[in-house]
Amino acid sequence: MNTLEIENLVAKFPLVQQLIDLQAVTWFNPNTTTLAEGLPYVGLTQKDVAQAEARLKRFAPYLCLAFPETQTTQGIIESEVVAIPAMQDALQQRYGQTISGSLWLKKDSHLPISGSIKARGGIYEVLTHAEKLAIEAGMLSVDDDYAILFSDKFRQFFRQYSIAVGSTGNLGMSIGIMSAKLGFSVSVHMSADAREWKKRKLREHGVNVVEYEQDYGVAVAQGRKQAESDPRCFFIDDENSATLFLGYAVAGGRLRQQFEQMNIQVDRQHPLFVYLPCGVGGGPGGVAFGLKLAFGDNVHCIFAEPTHSPCMLLGIYTGLHDQIAVQDLGIDNVTAADGLAVGRASGFVGRAMERLLEGFYTLSDQEMYDLLGLLAREENIQLEPSALAGMPGPARVCAHQQYLDSHQLDAQKMSHATHLVWATGGGMVPAEEMAKYLGAAKN
Repeated sequence: MNTLEIENLVAKFPLVQQLIDLQAVTWFNPNTTTLAEGLPYVGLTQKDVAQAEARLKRFAPYLCLAFPETQTTQGIIESEVVAIPAMQDALQQRYGQTISGSLWLKKDSHLPISGSIKARGGIYEVLTHAEKLAIEAGMLSVDDDYAILFSDKFRQFFRQYSIAVGSTGNLGMSIGIMSAKLGFSVSVHMSADAREWKKRKLREHGVNVVEYEQDYGVAVAQGRKQAESDPRCFFIDDENSATLFLGYAVAGGRLRQQFEQMNIQVDRQHPLFVYLPCGVGGGPGGVAFGLKLAFGDNVHCIFAEPTHSPCMLLGIYTGLHDQIAVQDLGIDNVTAADGLAVGRASGFVGRAMERLLEGFYTLSDQEMYDLLGLLAREENIQLEPSALAGMPGPARVCAHQQYLDSHQLDAQKMSHATHLVWATGGGMVPAEEMAKYLGAAKN
């Protein structure tokens, strides 16, 4: 965009200037509507999510064998929810803001197989593709015990096919590890900001890692190009995949079950706020969709992005979605939160979910590092920087009286609120790398 185009955009959408200035901003979406009104725009339904849930159950016996760490959950890839009251006190002190209700952490950071939220969508899409190939070849039926997939016969069959993906790190980890285990030849095209330890781990699993000096967009474009030249290569598209989206959406119903077991109430008098770090948008968008199906209008989904990569906020706030990138405004898209280093948001997710997302905010890299140190000190939980993006959310929400008033969220309702920070990654970070993260924290 030239200077005049940027000036015109700022005149129409004043918040854009604050994004250009790399300020930490909070924006609540005035176009949010009810689930009933917003659902038709998504193009997916509860039935689609139920089918995804059923497919994951079919694969559970295979996952138990292929990844013994999943045996404790009978082959279901799920994470725990933990209370973090000491962190809640620390956040109140840090921000000088009372956080009404209780604060919890959803530890997708410690999901088995790949240690991040991407273990949901990424693994699900690989399994969906593998099932389709095996059924079409007459080797598998949905009535079979999928434990039969854990065999040389199936590994040799899948070896004829390849899978490609572009990634900043965690999606590549989940797709690479899962695909290689099944027997696929897999290439992960990784952007400049991907962590070295993630590349190393993928190579240890027999994955072909292709490195680029450019950002996420280039890695995706090159991965797609490779797949187009090979009819037996399947490209997994984080920007536009409904399959990935559904893999994430399964989390909503599972969280509802966890809350029921923990006697955590969610209704009009007991609102739920969920804070989701956002990169291209597939993971948080899918989870938010599942949460809306599970809890209806009683859940409020807030996306968090780095000040240097506010692509989803920019796309939804201006209504331009994937027609604009942060680089168009001179924002560099360089952040320590490698999983969130995305300049152009998913147009599919933005258009599908723009009426169902309550708010967005941005924070600096230093803020993420400081919160990482704070969580390690207060709760002895260690995450990667991007997973802390959701942590300022409760203070931002509780400080915004206009937003609370507009949703009839009075003091009594807020005193019964549940705030859930979705920890997206960090469970597999090597000790020496974690020491660097903790060293960057100023507290």
